[in-house]
Amino acid sequence: MISVKEALTKILDQIPILGRERRSILQVQGRVLAEGIVAHRHIPPWDNSAMDGYALRWADIQGASPKNPILLKVLSDLPAGRIFTGAIGAGEAVRIMTGAPLPSGGDTVVPVENTEPLEKEVKILACPPKGSNIRLAGEDVRSGECILSEGTVLRSAHIGMLASLQRSMVSVYQVPRVAILSTGDELLEIDQPWEEGKIVNSNSYSLAAQVMECGALPIQIGIAKDLPGELSSKMREGLNSDLIITTGGVSVGDYDFVKTALKELGAMNFWKVAMRPGQPQVFGTISGKPLFGLPGNPVSAMVSFELFVRPSILKMSGHRQLFRPILPVLLEEEVRKKVGLTYFIRCRFVKKEGRYWAITTGGQGSGILSSMVKAQGLLILPEGISVARAGEEFKAIVLDPSIFQTSKEGYLSLFAPEEKN
Repeated sequence: MISVKEALTKILDQIPILGRERRSILQVQGRVLAEGIVAHRHIPPWDNSAMDGYALRWADIQGASPKNPILLKVLSDLPAGRIFTGAIGAGEAVRIMTGAPLPSGGDTVVPVENTEPLEKEVKILACPPKGSNIRLAGEDVRSGECILSEGTVLRSAHIGMLASLQRSMVSVYQVPRVAILSTGDELLEIDQPWEEGKIVNSNSYSLAAQVMECGALPIQIGIAKDLPGELSSKMREGLNSDLIITTGGVSVGDYDFVKTALKELGAMNFWKVAMRPGQPQVFGTISGKPLFGLPGNPVSAMVSFELFVRPSILKMSGHRQLFRPILPVLLEEEVRKKVGLTYFIRCRFVKKEGRYWAITTGGQGSGILSSMVKAQGLLILPEGISVARAGEEFKAIVLDPSIFQTSKEGYLSLFAPEEKN
């Protein structure tokens, strides 16, 4: 039996990063960028107006005010998308729209609300600082600048930037295909008629959901009966994927054949991890494909996935950040445990006087799936202690980031209330 840290280290050392593929920028949200993106031109490419107004020479409007308007000749209207080929001289202006390139000779834009247009002239009613209301060439992005580095997890703002740079296709890391196989004569598929003594195969669905949460593609390959030949055949079917997960059949019972099948088809790296839930589990490879033999109990399978499979899938996908946030918490209630095992207690978080407290979600049995339904995190109780006392500080893995939401109103609470007439 090995420690959680040793197991995770052994696993990640053998997890490959998948290859690269080119995809449209509308297909890469949440994917990991597999190339650096360098700007081939400035953004914006030229000085342009940030306002609808009049482009002019600042020197011509000194002292302008509503009581002292300055009259300028209007040379042209300049909408966005067009270029004024002339130049602004003394006493002249160009009516300009937001985004239009700044005409030669102009150095300031006066907003339209500070002007009074006439037939061929304009009255300037204010004198803003020199250079006002102009977006300078390259103020967003400079030519030759590395805008996105390899390893960036692409979000909506990144997609917009790629479009601005006229990059319709980019290179991203491939998405892992994850085969999920449940084992056991006692299992029923979700749509089969209920039978006494049978258990619905929920693991296949909870694990598929966890796989999808990682951004990977789950491939459910069904249920293998407790027959060595059938189990081996199903495992081979999983070789069409990049990673294989089995659940059940990893303990010491007469019908637990996963370890045997793995040894016959590939190599077993370890069996049993010093943790609860999830102690009986196996990791190995078949034809170079990682295989995780997770326990059959639903909570054990989900917790083991969180600790070992999730970071493996993220590494395969090219992610640099493989782990969930860790939160220091104070324990609300005493918990007793077995020395030598690291416990992962399903818990909720409550914030009191600026600190987060961890409260268990009730019964912690490995078959109590409702303990995971209620859980916002996994409280980590180290292997060397036998009692975790109320008020002591421990670490917790955050499963639900919404705990950091400060109020039900969210950012609406930051704004002033509407005035009532």
